[in-house]
Amino acid sequence: MAFLRYRPHFRQVTGKTPTHLPSEDAEIMSDATTTDKRILPAFLLCFLLGVFGAHRFYVGKTGTAILMIVTIGGLGIWALIDLILIIVGAFTDANGVKITQWT
Repeated sequence: MAFLRYRPHFRQVTGKTPTHLPSEDAEIMSDATTTDKRILPAFLLCFLLGVFGAHRFYVGKTGTAILMIVTIGGLGIWALIDLILIIVGAFTDANGVKITQWT
């Protein structure tokens, strides 16, 4: 049963850190820090149809949007919290990027 024994494999750490990213990685990272979603549509959807999770469908969070439909927006509390997060600029899209532009 020796072949079942766990043997961790360690790789050698050189202590060097990369000084720059390749251009392809830099493009990917810049795309991950911006979003095409805007605060104004998210705010209006949350204000008017927040208990149905319309604003979450807009930003791509379909799983939690469906939960909002089932729970009627957490009886309105969840929708209210989302409305506050949208107003203060802390609401994020499906990729975790904060929505910062109003229009």
